[in-house]
Amino acid sequence: MPKPPFSPPQFLVDLLNARSPSGYEFEAQAVIDRYVKPVAKIYQKDALGNRLATIRPKGDPVLMLAGHMDELGLIVKHIDSKGFIYFDKIGGHDNSIISGRRVCILTKKGPVKGVTGKLAIHLMTQEDRRKVPETHDMWIDIGVNSKKEALKYISIGDAVVYDQGFELLRGTIGVARAFDDKAGCYVVCETLRRLAKVKNLVPKVVSVATTQEEIGTRGATTAAFAVNPHIAIAVDVGHATDHPNCKLSREGESTLSGGPIICRGPNVNPKVFESLIACAKKLKIAYQVDADPRPTGTDARVLQMARHGVATGLVSIPLRYMHTPGEVVDLQVIEDTVKLLTAFAKTLKKGDYALW
Repeated sequence: MPKPPFSPPQFLVDLLNARSPSGYEFEAQAVIDRYVKPVAKIYQKDALGNRLATIRPKGDPVLMLAGHMDELGLIVKHIDSKGFIYFDKIGGHDNSIISGRRVCILTKKGPVKGVTGKLAIHLMTQEDRRKVPETHDMWIDIGVNSKKEALKYISIGDAVVYDQGFELLRGTIGVARAFDDKAGCYVVCETLRRLAKVKNLVPKVVSVATTQEEIGTRGATTAAFAVNPHIAIAVDVGHATDHPNCKLSREGESTLSGGPIICRGPNVNPKVFESLIACAKKLKIAYQVDADPRPTGTDARVLQMARHGVATGLVSIPLRYMHTPGEVVDLQVIEDTVKLLTAFAKTLKKGDYALW
């Protein structure tokens, strides 16, 4: 019998297709509410839009799992007299790939379709062609003829995302606009859903779908203060460097399908690191190690420094082409990361605070 085609989890697909630029995470919040709230003993929302789900509220130690639900976006800044829309950036964009994209403007009346434009190559000077366009030299065209007409559909401050959803490329390899970090958000939420079925679980576990990571790990900052965990693990994406033009001596070596990347360095508690490695070995899950000599560019940087300090770990899902509309991930690695965190939570004993 031929092997049936891979079927991605619907929870993950729904999350990937949710449009949720930083500060406008409404669609992702709705997905989290639908899938996670039913299994949580305590389910909370906060003023920054975080979603905090708790199981075994009286458990010890307190384990926090954090993955951010926000993604890159644009924000409507100005509309000119002809109805062309100028924008600023939400998060770290590469200006060289913004133009010529189909986009979706998120308005109170519903999504509005558009395309990003700039001066055509035929109309450029040789000097113009060598330059990466400035943000203020690009615009969004929604097919109207005046500012008055445009304002019937959109408003200043509306958020914008690339109009590209999730697809499978081949086997378990998928492409999406926002694997960063819907992949990690799914992992922490799905881990909680599976742990909710575990009898005699020792720790209190709080999964947090955090907001506004792309503009400064803002949601994780307040959530970590509220949860006050003993141990926290952030799940984000990391660079898969197995494609052309990566300098391995600088970036390190991580492959797309080589398993979750477990971070080691000052931002990571050594006991948490060793425990994650031990769990991966016991489960016979392939894993990779990344060395980071400073606070990482993830929620882990603020989790570690919350209140009196938190024993923090960081697990990353290898990803190609980060911060582009075509991020590529192996969904089998996402599943292995869920298994890894589930196993880690089950190893924790009362009073285990990973002190060193």
